[in-house]
Amino acid sequence: MAQYITRRLLNMVITLALISVISFAIIQLPPGDYLTSYIAQLRAAGEEVNEELIESLRMQYGLGKTPVQQYFKWVWNFLQGNMGQSFIYDRPVNDLIWERLGLTFVIATASLVFTWLLALPIGIYSAVRQYSFGDYLFTFLSFIGLAVPNFMLALALMFAGFKWLGMDVGGLFSVEYESAPWSIAKFVDLLEHLWVPTVVLGTAGTAALVRIMRANLLDELRKLYVITARAKGVAEKRLIIKYPVRIALNPFISSVGWILPTLISGATITAIVLNLPTTGPMLVDALLQQDMFLAGSFIMMLSTLTVIGMLISDVMLVLADPRIRIGMANE
Repeated sequence: MAQYITRRLLNMVITLALISVISFAIIQLPPGDYLTSYIAQLRAAGEEVNEELIESLRMQYGLGKTPVQQYFKWVWNFLQGNMGQSFIYDRPVNDLIWERLGLTFVIATASLVFTWLLALPIGIYSAVRQYSFGDYLFTFLSFIGLAVPNFMLALALMFAGFKWLGMDVGGLFSVEYESAPWSIAKFVDLLEHLWVPTVVLGTAGTAALVRIMRANLLDELRKLYVITARAKGVAEKRLIIKYPVRIALNPFISSVGWILPTLISGATITAIVLNLPTTGPMLVDALLQQDMFLAGSFIMMLSTLTVIGMLISDVMLVLADPRIRIGMANE
């Protein structure tokens, strides 16, 4: 296990190094930079911008250096925990990211728990009661959940909440609590608003995992070890839960790794529709405005959390599935 984790960590370092180069190159591809756009906006507004001010701004934002110099400076500062200064917000990138990361984590965790609590029992029921009325019903609902885009479901819930409940279900807080310091009342208000993004973001994931769980469990139920255990008189409930379900849980364990990159991506379109103060919309603004420090930091954090999440999932799979451990021992 120690050798496996060490090998994966070394691969992670190489992968992140390559991602940093590719990410920085992609951010530099559009013509011009933030300063060029900013100067164009000032001139469009009728303001005069002299060359001394332009040069001062270039030095302030470090845009006077070559792309290679900018890259190494950005990486070095990033490794030291300094993600740079955001152009469009004129604030440290660290502050901007950590402000929204906590709320994004809450939404991602709630969606993951919602997905597990629904998908696991429904998938088991559909497999054990194959071709029953309940199986057909859940299959139908799963296909609907997969077909309906999250943002469309968000719009439908917002319309229903406003028309029939007389309440705005967008955002994570009521107006009076948006800028208020944390308190019990603000936490309760958060819980009252949290169910909407949880349901919206968890629907597609639940539908997909139900289908995966059903297919995997059906495959396990037809194997010889299940037939042998049933012939020996092992209780049906114990037989299903202890052996086939444990093996069929691998996709659920793999989904644990999704939560870390979700912290950054934050289901961007849905977050914009529901007016959620998550990291996704801020990443979109950074890319549109060519805010290279903010966009680059977001992309690097997304990549870092992705590889860390995959490592966590792989380690959990090794611990949960003895077949993987045997495969590792034979390598």
